[in-house]
Amino acid sequence: MKYVILIGDGMADRPLAQLGGKTPLQAAFTPNMDKIAREGVAGAARTLPEGLPNGSDVANLSILGYDPAKYYTGRAPLEAASMGIPLKTGDVAFRCNFVTLRYNKDRTKIYMEDHSAGQISAEEGRLLIKDLNRELGNDALKFYPGVSYRNLLLWSGGDASVDCTPPHDILGKEIAHYLPQGAKEDFVRRLMLASVDILERHPVNKKRIAEGKRPANSIWLWGQGGKPELPPFSKLYGLKGAMVSAVDLAKGLAISAGLKVIDVPGATGWLDTNYAGKAEYALQALEESDLVYIHVEAPDEAGHEGSIEHKIKAIEDFDALVVGTVMRGLPEWGSFRVLLMPDHATPIEIRTHAKDPVPFAVYGSGGNHGWGAPPALAAGYDESITKLEGALRIDAHRIMEHFVEGRFE
Repeated sequence: MKYVILIGDGMADRPLAQLGGKTPLQAAFTPNMDKIAREGVAGAARTLPEGLPNGSDVANLSILGYDPAKYYTGRAPLEAASMGIPLKTGDVAFRCNFVTLRYNKDRTKIYMEDHSAGQISAEEGRLLIKDLNRELGNDALKFYPGVSYRNLLLWSGGDASVDCTPPHDILGKEIAHYLPQGAKEDFVRRLMLASVDILERHPVNKKRIAEGKRPANSIWLWGQGGKPELPPFSKLYGLKGAMVSAVDLAKGLAISAGLKVIDVPGATGWLDTNYAGKAEYALQALEESDLVYIHVEAPDEAGHEGSIEHKIKAIEDFDALVVGTVMRGLPEWGSFRVLLMPDHATPIEIRTHAKDPVPFAVYGSGGNHGWGAPPALAAGYDESITKLEGALRIDAHRIMEHFVEGRFE
């Protein structure tokens, strides 16, 4: 038996007047996902429990079968694992976004314009991180470049108890109400403020402004925590697993859980990602692995951008190039099972993550007979599944055991 998990990050949404009351998922052409929902078992999953951040870290940890209430320590430590940054006892890792801040005329108010600094390139980011380290780094503080706007700060002997807000949660809002609060807030705030002078005068940003692009005129620190301790996935479920993703969060989660990370050329975490390559590399990974987890970031980024057009395109590309390729290739492996779902909703109307229940669907090569649950009679794959009478309802961290065992009751 081979298992494939297909994650369209942030793919779920809410009805939009611009789409005649449909969601982007309902408006998109998704024949492959529709087939999985119609012919398999469908239901609603809660991926973001109350009391925990509305983050992809919590959601993907849940889907992999780890109860976040027990195992979650923060987003940045997972990304540190992916980047090969060792965390010792007492070390705290922070996600360090490059962001674009917008000022009013007399610079008395500051707004979060863009959590990604215009999807700044990794090459540009490395140059900025180099100079941040030179001017702000020391024995206790070190910046590490990541993918695009996603970087890390390692604070040796730091304090993870400060309350930080993800920048994608406050797009268009005045930042004064969302600055770090609590223990060591002054230190973290001063560090963010000190970055502004360095970045505003940096040649990379002067060039971006001249080209009509958004500058990375500040860092924003959040998602902090210490090293997580996850029991090996293979021990929990008896399967050898692999992860296909462009982003450090998913890769770090895989490393922490003992899954093999499959790097795909051209995987960017954006609309221009190598969708087909992800599917093809995942199918190849089944030669050595029992389970492959394919994570695609693009729908989430489009949701944060607030672009209906980009979100529909990301969903359609995910369906055609990832889901379709996987479904055509899986029969070569004999018996198989597929789990399809978003990790969370990223509604266009709010441009951030929401705790809405998300639709999931499971399809098996032998049908759903003996799974302990009837089909939900879904007409297709979209958010309406979560409201169907008779649809399964489950906490996401329990999905994996049911998926592997083939029983949903």
